[in-house]
Amino acid sequence: MKPPLPISVVHLCQVPQWRREAAALIHKEFWLTVPDASEDGMFKRLGQAAQADCVPLCLLALHEGELAGVVNLVDNDDEEHTDWHPWLAGMVVAERFRGRGVGSALVLGLLAQAWKLGIERVYFGTDGPGFYTRLGAVHHLQPRPGFWFMRFERPPAP
Repeated sequence: MKPPLPISVVHLCQVPQWRREAAALIHKEFWLTVPDASEDGMFKRLGQAAQADCVPLCLLALHEGELAGVVNLVDNDDEEHTDWHPWLAGMVVAERFRGRGVGSALVLGLLAQAWKLGIERVYFGTDGPGFYTRLGAVHHLQPRPGFWFMRFERPPAP
Protein backbone atom coordinates (compact mmCIF):
# COMPACT_ATOMS: atom_id res chain seq x y z
CA MET A 1 0.00 0.00 0.00
CA LYS A 2 1.28 3.43 -0.90
CA PRO A 3 1.64 6.07 1.83
CA PRO A 4 -1.08 8.76 2.09
CA LEU A 5 -0.54 11.71 -0.20
CA PRO A 6 -0.27 15.20 1.34
CA ILE A 7 -3.11 17.17 -0.22
CA SER A 8 -5.13 20.30 0.32
CA VAL A 9 -8.91 19.98 0.02
CA VAL A 10 -10.38 23.29 -1.13
CA HIS A 11 -13.62 24.63 -2.56
CA LEU A 12 -13.55 25.15 -6.31
CA CYS A 13 -15.03 28.62 -5.80
CA GLN A 14 -11.83 29.54 -3.92
CA VAL A 15 -9.55 28.36 -6.76
CA PRO A 16 -11.60 28.87 -9.94
CA GLN A 17 -8.50 28.48 -12.12
CA TRP A 18 -8.90 24.69 -11.62
CA ARG A 19 -12.45 24.57 -13.01
CA ARG A 20 -11.50 23.55 -16.57
CA GLU A 21 -9.21 20.75 -15.39
CA ALA A 22 -11.82 19.49 -12.88
CA ALA A 23 -14.45 19.46 -15.65
CA ALA A 24 -12.12 17.46 -17.89
CA LEU A 25 -11.39 14.93 -15.14
CA ILE A 26 -15.10 14.35 -14.41
CA HIS A 27 -16.08 14.25 -18.07
CA LYS A 28 -13.39 11.70 -18.98
CA GLU A 29 -14.32 9.45 -16.05
CA PHE A 30 -18.11 9.45 -16.33
CA TRP A 31 -19.41 11.20 -19.44
CA LEU A 32 -17.03 10.45 -22.32
CA THR A 33 -19.39 7.98 -24.02
CA VAL A 34 -22.64 9.79 -23.20
CA PRO A 35 -24.23 11.41 -26.26
CA ASP A 36 -24.48 15.21 -26.04
CA ALA A 37 -22.28 15.35 -22.93
CA SER A 38 -19.27 17.59 -23.23
CA GLU A 39 -16.39 18.93 -21.23
CA ASP A 40 -17.79 22.43 -21.85
CA GLY A 41 -21.12 21.35 -20.40
CA MET A 42 -19.40 20.04 -17.28
CA PHE A 43 -17.38 23.26 -17.08
CA LYS A 44 -20.68 25.21 -17.03
CA ARG A 45 -22.17 22.89 -14.38
CA LEU A 46 -19.16 23.36 -12.13
CA GLY A 47 -19.65 27.11 -12.47
CA GLN A 48 -22.84 26.70 -10.41
CA ALA A 49 -20.70 25.79 -7.37
CA ALA A 50 -20.02 29.47 -6.82
CA GLN A 51 -20.21 29.47 -3.00
CA ALA A 52 -18.75 27.37 -0.22
CA ASP A 53 -21.84 27.51 2.00
CA CYS A 54 -24.62 26.04 -0.12
CA VAL A 55 -25.48 23.28 -2.59
CA PRO A 56 -24.14 22.83 -5.21
CA LEU A 57 -20.57 22.78 -4.03
CA CYS A 58 -17.39 21.29 -5.42
CA LEU A 59 -14.25 20.25 -3.55
CA LEU A 60 -10.85 19.71 -5.12
CA ALA A 61 -7.84 17.80 -3.86
CA LEU A 62 -4.60 19.55 -4.80
CA HIS A 63 -1.11 18.11 -4.48
CA GLU A 64 2.00 20.15 -5.25
CA GLY A 65 0.34 22.24 -7.93
CA GLU A 66 -1.63 19.37 -9.50
CA LEU A 67 -5.29 18.42 -9.42
CA ALA A 68 -5.46 15.06 -7.64
CA GLY A 69 -9.25 14.69 -7.46
CA VAL A 70 -12.69 16.24 -7.29
CA VAL A 71 -16.07 15.61 -5.65
CA ASN A 72 -19.39 17.44 -5.81
CA LEU A 73 -22.47 17.88 -3.67
CA VAL A 74 -25.50 18.47 -5.91
CA ASP A 75 -29.21 18.72 -5.21
CA ASN A 76 -30.14 15.60 -7.18
CA ASP A 77 -28.34 13.14 -9.44
CA ASP A 78 -31.12 10.70 -10.34
CA GLU A 79 -34.23 11.30 -12.46
CA GLU A 80 -36.23 8.54 -10.75
CA HIS A 81 -35.50 9.40 -7.11
CA THR A 82 -36.14 13.13 -7.07
CA ASP A 83 -37.05 13.08 -3.36
CA TRP A 84 -33.53 11.96 -2.41
CA HIS A 85 -31.26 14.92 -1.93
CA PRO A 86 -28.54 16.06 -1.86
CA TRP A 87 -26.20 13.75 -3.74
CA LEU A 88 -22.49 13.11 -3.72
CA ALA A 89 -21.61 13.16 -7.43
CA GLY A 90 -18.70 13.18 -9.81
CA MET A 91 -16.14 11.84 -7.32
CA VAL A 92 -13.00 10.99 -9.20
CA VAL A 93 -9.32 10.77 -8.33
CA ALA A 94 -6.79 11.24 -11.12
CA GLU A 95 -5.35 7.84 -11.96
CA ARG A 96 -1.78 8.53 -10.83
CA PHE A 97 -3.03 9.60 -7.37
CA ARG A 98 -5.29 6.61 -6.68
CA GLY A 99 -4.70 4.42 -3.65
CA ARG A 100 -3.16 7.28 -1.65
CA GLY A 101 -6.12 8.47 0.47
CA VAL A 102 -7.25 11.22 -1.88
CA GLY A 103 -10.74 9.81 -2.45
CA SER A 104 -11.28 9.28 1.27
CA ALA A 105 -10.16 12.84 2.05
CA LEU A 106 -12.51 14.22 -0.60
CA VAL A 107 -15.54 12.23 0.58
CA LEU A 108 -14.92 12.99 4.25
CA GLY A 109 -14.37 16.66 3.42
CA LEU A 110 -17.62 16.75 1.47
CA LEU A 111 -19.51 15.11 4.33
CA ALA A 112 -18.05 17.60 6.82
CA GLN A 113 -19.36 20.40 4.61
CA ALA A 114 -22.78 18.76 4.32
CA TRP A 115 -23.10 18.29 8.09
CA LYS A 116 -21.96 21.90 8.61
CA LEU A 117 -24.82 22.98 6.31
CA GLY A 118 -27.30 21.02 8.47
CA ILE A 119 -27.88 18.28 5.88
CA GLU A 120 -29.01 15.02 7.49
CA ARG A 121 -28.37 12.52 4.67
CA VAL A 122 -26.27 12.36 1.48
CA TYR A 123 -27.15 9.92 -1.32
CA PHE A 124 -25.09 8.57 -4.19
CA GLY A 125 -24.94 5.73 -6.69
CA THR A 126 -21.95 3.45 -7.20
CA ASP A 127 -20.72 0.22 -8.69
CA GLY A 128 -17.98 0.10 -6.04
CA PRO A 129 -19.67 0.12 -2.61
CA GLY A 130 -16.71 -1.24 -0.63
CA PHE A 131 -14.81 2.04 -0.74
CA TYR A 132 -17.82 3.93 0.63
CA THR A 133 -18.83 1.40 3.29
CA ARG A 134 -15.32 1.74 4.75
CA LEU A 135 -16.13 5.44 5.17
CA GLY A 136 -19.46 4.74 6.87
CA ALA A 137 -21.97 4.62 4.02
CA VAL A 138 -24.87 2.18 4.11
CA HIS A 139 -26.68 0.42 1.28
CA HIS A 140 -29.97 2.10 0.45
CA LEU A 141 -31.25 0.25 -2.63
CA GLN A 142 -29.82 -2.10 -5.25
CA PRO A 143 -31.75 -1.39 -8.48
CA ARG A 144 -29.74 -3.88 -10.55
CA PRO A 145 -26.86 -6.33 -10.14
CA GLY A 146 -23.55 -4.57 -9.63
CA PHE A 147 -25.01 -1.14 -8.80
CA TRP A 148 -26.15 0.34 -5.49
CA PHE A 149 -27.75 3.50 -4.25
CA MET A 150 -26.13 4.30 -0.93
CA ARG A 151 -26.28 7.00 1.68
CA PHE A 152 -24.33 8.61 4.46
CA GLU A 153 -26.24 9.59 7.59
CA ARG A 154 -25.28 12.60 9.67
CA PRO A 155 -23.78 11.32 12.93
CA PRO A 156 -25.67 12.13 16.12
CA ALA A 157 -24.55 15.25 17.95
CA PRO A 158 -22.11 14.50 20.80
